Amino acid sequence: MKSRIFLLLVVFHVLAGSLIGQTAPPASTPAAAQNSPGKSNAPPDGKTQASTAPAAGTPTSSTPASGTSTPAAPAGQTPAQPENPAKSDSDESVATIVHVVNEVRVVFTVTDRHGRYIKDLKRNDFRVIDDQKPAELRSFRSETDLPLQVGLLVDASNSVRDRFKFEQEAAIEFLNAIIRPRYDKAFVVGFDATPEVTQDFTDSTEGLSAGVRMLRAGGGTAMYDALYFACRDKLLKQEQTGPVRRAIILLSDGEDNLSHVTREEAIDMAARAEVIVYTISTNISGMKGKGDKVLERIAEATGGRAFFPFQMRDVSDAFLSIQEELRSQYAVAYKPANFTADGRYRTIEIQAQDKGLKVRTRKGYYAPKQ
Repeated sequence: MKSRIFLLLVVFHVLAGSLIGQTAPPASTPAAAQNSPGKSNAPPDGKTQASTAPAAGTPTSSTPASGTSTPAAPAGQTPAQPENPAKSDSDESVATIVHVVNEVRVVFTVTDRHGRYIKDLKRNDFRVIDDQKPAELRSFRSETDLPLQVGLLVDASNSVRDRFKFEQEAAIEFLNAIIRPRYDKAFVVGFDATPEVTQDFTDSTEGLSAGVRMLRAGGGTAMYDALYFACRDKLLKQEQTGPVRRAIILLSDGEDNLSHVTREEAIDMAARAEVIVYTISTNISGMKGKGDKVLERIAEATGGRAFFPFQMRDVSDAFLSIQEELRSQYAVAYKPANFTADGRYRTIEIQAQDKGLKVRTRKGYYAPKQ
C-alpha cells in the first residue's frame, strides 16, 4: 500500500514540473529584449532597423514573411535568393538614364593687332579647347549689354599718396559712366593694411562717389588680401540670376608687404569667383617696376588687362578703355569633353580662326565637386 502511494506522488511531481516548464518563457526571448526599459528600436536617423545581424561569416537561414518554412538547399548548392517585389523593371531603367549635363559659360573679348575691339565675329570664327580637348559649342552670341558686377579696389597706402586725389576723381568718373540704375551694381573697397568697404553693392552712382571720396591714404599695403576678400566675400556671394560680367578694377602700385595670402592664392580665388581683374598702375616713375609685373600677372591670369598710365591724364584713358571692353564682349556656352565633377581646375583656351586676332578670357575654372 505504501509503495503505491509513493508511486502516485512521484508521477504527480513529474507532471507538475513539466507543466511549469512549458508556461514559463525563457528570459532571452525577442519579446523580452524588445521591451527592455531604456532601449529604443528606432535608430538615430529615424529609419526602421532590422534585427541584429549575425557576425561576419556566420551562416543564416531565411524565413519568408508568410511564416512557412523554407526547405534547406542540397549540400554544395547555394539557396535561391527570393526576389525583391519592391524592385521593378521601371526602377532599373530610371536608374540608368539619370545623368548630369555640364555646361560652361565664358565671356571673352577680341582685339586686332592694334588693340581695337572686334565686335562682328560669328560662331564659326572660334574654337574652344577645354582641358586640352576640343569642346562642343552649345551657344554663341555677342554680349554688349550684360549686367555688370564691378568691384573698385583702391590702394590707400602711403606709396600712392602723390596722385591719390586725381585717381579718386577718375574712378568716380568711370563709375558714373559705367553703372546703370536697376541694371548694374558696384562696390568700393579701399585697402592699406586691411581692406575696408566704403560702399557696398549698389546701383547708385551718388553712393559710389561718396564711397570713393571716403578713402584716405595711409598705412602699409595688403593688396593680395584685398583682392582675395573682394572675390570671396563680395562677388562670389553676390546673387546672380543670369549671365553677368564680373570685374574688378584694381588701382595700386603692385607692391605688397602685409598680406596673409599669396599672389597666386588671390588669383585662384578670382578664378573661383569667375572674376576678370583690370589693373591700373599708380607708378609714376616712367619705368615698369617689380610691382607692375605683379599687376601684369594678375590681369593676364584672370583674362583682364594691365594699364600703366605714367602720366596722370592717362588714368582717365585707362578707365575709358576698361569701359569699352566691358561693353565689347562675346559669350559662349559649351560642353567639355570627358568632364568629371571632381573639383579639379580645368584650363580654357578660345582660339580665333584668324591668327591676327587676340582673344582674352579667363584661363580656367574649377569643376563642381559631387
